[in-house]
Amino acid sequence: MAVSETDVRVFYHDKCFDGACSASLFTRFHRECIRNDGRYQYHGLVHRAGALFREEDFSGDENAIVDFKYSASPRITWWFDHHLSAFLTPEDQQDFLLSQQTAKGRDRRFYDPSYTSCTSFIAHIAETRFGFDCGPVADLVHWADIVDGALYSTPEAAVGMAEPAMKLTLIIESSQDPAFIPRLIPLLTSMSLAEVLAQPFVAPLLPPLLERHQESLALIAERSKSVDGTIYFDITDRPLEGYNKFIPYLLHPEATYSVGLSKSSFRTKIAVGSNPWAKARPEQMLNLSTICERYGGGGHARVGAISFPPNREDQAREAAAEIVRELRAHNPADH
Repeated sequence: MAVSETDVRVFYHDKCFDGACSASLFTRFHRECIRNDGRYQYHGLVHRAGALFREEDFSGDENAIVDFKYSASPRITWWFDHHLSAFLTPEDQQDFLLSQQTAKGRDRRFYDPSYTSCTSFIAHIAETRFGFDCGPVADLVHWADIVDGALYSTPEAAVGMAEPAMKLTLIIESSQDPAFIPRLIPLLTSMSLAEVLAQPFVAPLLPPLLERHQESLALIAERSKSVDGTIYFDITDRPLEGYNKFIPYLLHPEATYSVGLSKSSFRTKIAVGSNPWAKARPEQMLNLSTICERYGGGGHARVGAISFPPNREDQAREAAAEIVRELRAHNPADH
């Protein structure tokens, strides 16, 4: 009699290097330490206006969410996140806290915003709680921390696209094929990043994206202006599915913050960031996650985002202007 496979559905932060790495690391950990009969399916989640989850999608024998907001659904088996804005509502946060009082919750739902990447957080939990061997995935964890934590040595290094991880990040953030990232995810913990980049379904995607990267650099150079420590630019008339978030700091190294308004196929986005190479002391800087949460967004203390429907450009532009005024009024260079 044939043994049926376990249907494991992994929901991850879509169009995000850390999200893809988190999904891949969770898969390897789950297969090696939890059960070896899993059949894994991957479903990307994006921050957008309106509901982020559909209950009917949580139809696996096990359902995992990694690198994304909390869901109180009783169908969620695993949850890992490291974002300050992990909870959509106070009720969600209370549900998580209550879950920690049960054995199931302690074993399966994990949250720690002190980790640079969700990948490194999963690696820590998998190793310390379940005996997972992190050695074979050390390079992936290293690059997930660098990419998600903006731990580049210089703006030139962040924008130059020299390393395989950065090239893969460019491809992942730009992908419009819903089947691409699910196909990529299992490879991230089974071969080196250079080998992943060389795969026949990956390598041809890079040259046109590198060309577009140069075009976006020129566009942001034309549109961006740095005033009182904050950069602002609006490129909503030139739809982009993603651009390198460090370009503003390469162009305006003196700035502390940046606010970029852009548009893609499914949202109008306000990206709010801080210069990783800024001279300001951390205690002088504003918490960008808190600012973004006021408008329904979120993120980390040093980088966040807000999503509006594609047809709500005016509302997004008004919110962006408010944020720019607030950041410019609190220029750390003035203190």
